[in-house]
Amino acid sequence: MEGEGEEQTSIWNKETVPKVMKIVSTRLAQRDLISLLLLSPWIHRTLISYPSLWLSIDLREMNNAGDRLIAALSLPRYQHVKQISLEFAQDIDDDHLEVIKSKCLGSLQDLESLNLNGCQKISDKGIEAITSCCLKLKVFSIYWNVRYFQISLV
Repeated sequence: MEGEGEEQTSIWNKETVPKVMKIVSTRLAQRDLISLLLLSPWIHRTLISYPSLWLSIDLREMNNAGDRLIAALSLPRYQHVKQISLEFAQDIDDDHLEVIKSKCLGSLQDLESLNLNGCQKISDKGIEAITSCCLKLKVFSIYWNVRYFQISLV
């Protein structure tokens, strides 16, 4: 009896999970898809096998968005990312964009859209760092951004 239950589970994982995930994955937000990666090895393998799911990184209004972006861009599944949204991610700053430029240059070759709306800690230096390595960038949005300046009182 035990062997029969294990066999049914294996069939379910090999045949049914990929079919269900193919349907569900097109209807879920990226944040939900990322959460699903942790559920089981079968779901993880199935989701990773759909490269179109990993063309976008959405970190809108998230905490630690800069560190999350650097981590995401270092993963092979994001090697052809086309869209990144960091809208109102409060912790994105020039240093994050410099690290992305130096460490993740290959991941940004196909980037077409970058949303930095409301990222208050980005200056011209950060904008230059990220746009200089994104040669296919077509849409760059940075409204609601008040550049910050470090004032030195000598």
